[in-house]
Amino acid sequence: MIPPSPVTLVLATRNAHKVDEIRGILAGLPVRLLSFEDLPDIPDVVEDGATLEENAAKKAREVAEATGHPALADDTGLEVEYLGGAPGVYSARYAGEPRSYERNNEKLIADMVDAGPGERGAAFRTVVALAVPGGSVRLVEGRMDGEILTYPAGDGGFGYDPLFRPTGHDRSFAEMTSAEKNAISHRGRAVRAARDLVMELVEASSQPG
Repeated sequence: MIPPSPVTLVLATRNAHKVDEIRGILAGLPVRLLSFEDLPDIPDVVEDGATLEENAAKKAREVAEATGHPALADDTGLEVEYLGGAPGVYSARYAGEPRSYERNNEKLIADMVDAGPGERGAAFRTVVALAVPGGSVRLVEGRMDGEILTYPAGDGGFGYDPLFRPTGHDRSFAEMTSAEKNAISHRGRAVRAARDLVMELVEASSQPG
């Protein structure tokens, strides 16, 4: 049997932590993964969508058109029940500019200072978009429920990981190894769902003609 032909896939993010996570989850697929570090001339995409779906689709579509290669993009939001679903689509810039994980975490702690033990429920949600140049954009989603801690725990991961403890676990994401987190996380679930879409591209590219 002839092995599937490699496909070049661009990861549409400048976040090195996301690139590392996605590369780990897609490991083993017959694809050549490129990031913005490999393609420094790609213009930034303005994330002005009102939803995670809109932002992920826009990033994937614009990067696919700019590079001529299929592009995979994600947008992730932390949705906190006590805050009415905030910060949601604004998670990365929750504390304003310049963006800072530390400042975002400090603001979240402050905004939830009066939340009781039963009021700290939250969910991480990731939407992954796969776009083909001149073609359609397909979306998949991953979700992880959990709770917001009263103080940071652990020094791994990134973003809100030190404050998020997933349901059914006694450690925050930041206290887990990358492999442990990827096995259960919102992004892990979404990217694994996207693997099937990527394999469809690989199989299509291996067809004669």
